[in-house]
Amino acid sequence: MTSLGDDRTLVEFVYHESRLIDEKRFDEWYDLYAGDGRYWMPLTRGQPEGAEHTSLFDEDKLLLKIRIERLRNPKSYSQAHPSWCQHILQAPRVEARDAGAEMAVLRTPFVYLEYQQDQQEVYAGIAWHYLRYGGEKIVIALKKIELLNCEGALPSLHLFP
Repeated sequence: MTSLGDDRTLVEFVYHESRLIDEKRFDEWYDLYAGDGRYWMPLTRGQPEGAEHTSLFDEDKLLLKIRIERLRNPKSYSQAHPSWCQHILQAPRVEARDAGAEMAVLRTPFVYLEYQQDQQEVYAGIAWHYLRYGGEKIVIALKKIELLNCEGALPSLHLFP
């Protein structure tokens, strides 16, 4: 089994992941996820994981693929005027490592901007990346987004904070 690498490798992975989203390189971004990977955005602070709790997003790899295809579909009403985004990240920090499980957890405070048809939304929060070694590369086992205003009334998020 190959190591996840040093902290710098993991931090660069997080920066790369955000850049892929910002540049709409969704196929490359999708490939960063493990086969059983998840993208999760809790609805409330301190929300436990699990299907019995309502979330803003709780998508496995299949649902991520469906959302990507919807964004690309020329008949997608929500993208008649395309959405654009930009992530502004504080330096990601490795919070935990489990060498035996080849798992690392990174915490990244962020500001996320999403723009569509003269309307710009601004979000802030913490991104948690649960990374592991998958075959020949580092993969995302779980990406958890804790929005600062998760309990507030939110407009539709079209892309991926």
